[in-house]
Amino acid sequence: MKIAIVKERRPHETRVAATPETVKKLKALGAEITIEAGAGVSAAYTDQAYGEAGATIVPDAASAIAAGDIVFKIQRPMSAEEGLDELGLLRQGQTLMSPLGALTNRELVQALASRGVTSFALELIPRITRAQSMDILSSQANLAGYKAVLLAANNYGRIFPQMMTPGGTLAPSRSFIMGVGVAGLQAIATARRLGSIVTATDVRPATKEQVQSLGAKFVAVEDEEFKAAETAGGYAKQMSPEYQAKQAALVAEHIKQQDIVITTALIPGRKAPVLVSEEMVKTMKPGSVIVDMAVEQGGNCPLSEFGKVVEKHGVRIVGPANLPGELATDASALFSRNLLNFITPMVDKETRALTINLEDEVVKGTLVTRDGQIVHPSLTQA
Repeated sequence: MKIAIVKERRPHETRVAATPETVKKLKALGAEITIEAGAGVSAAYTDQAYGEAGATIVPDAASAIAAGDIVFKIQRPMSAEEGLDELGLLRQGQTLMSPLGALTNRELVQALASRGVTSFALELIPRITRAQSMDILSSQANLAGYKAVLLAANNYGRIFPQMMTPGGTLAPSRSFIMGVGVAGLQAIATARRLGSIVTATDVRPATKEQVQSLGAKFVAVEDEEFKAAETAGGYAKQMSPEYQAKQAALVAEHIKQQDIVITTALIPGRKAPVLVSEEMVKTMKPGSVIVDMAVEQGGNCPLSEFGKVVEKHGVRIVGPANLPGELATDASALFSRNLLNFITPMVDKETRALTINLEDEVVKGTLVTRDGQIVHPSLTQA
């Protein structure tokens, strides 16, 4: 079993798919590891550290991928039109383990099938207890929620906590977290630690208790539709236009009093829902800050711009390009452990070779292409 790791070349990406720690553990599984020179530098992992862990360092991506039966990546492979043709470097029979955005990047999936690459889309890891240690979305969202609050604090012209000074008392900030998944919960906890008065909203009823357990106040229209607004996988359902209108009215009134708004709402495979309209932004206090964590999928606020901080109607709107990438060392450590936990059950203890059990729930949930075919049910259904 030979595993290859390359330097990530997509804009704003600083993470790496293996660390010296996971290289040692992968070698203990029987793997040989080849890493492109400089792959971990942006995440503070040196070639020397990888070499000492037992990896072979090669000069470029082509050499790394050529040496591997399995390729680990943080980002989906690039095409020739995007820069380095990573897709062109992959060969028939290789296995790719990477986030692919498979539900929206159909051309990429087809290209991988056409090249005979066996590919696993890590963003599709099922939300079951056994797979929690493999869940890249949760591990990266946790760090992103933390960083979003720090970005908000940096862009806010006042302090977060109440402060008693000889010159008088400074009032605490008010933070509103929209979307209470992993990122939202970490944002709540971080804003609370910084001394903000925190409120939060989500369409899933189970989140109310979670919000309250962190010392924040829950804000939502709690009608019958709200009580059934969660999928079996733990994701938010698409709400009816009627519910959206009622919720928007409640949020519009609440948002007027907020200093910080952090939006985290995503629906897998779809454009991010609009939570903060331009009309809402106009009602916010001058100097307020919005951090739109969903900007890469269209944004929860139509005024946010990917990778930019813009000021609209007196409100500073932050559209971060890659929040986990701003914490590259820890984000890489968590991602690489997720990958290690993902591949370990597939390694035969006797032969030390990769064995794909098609009956395994995690494999069925993530396997996208195999033997020249697209095999994931979500992509094969008409």
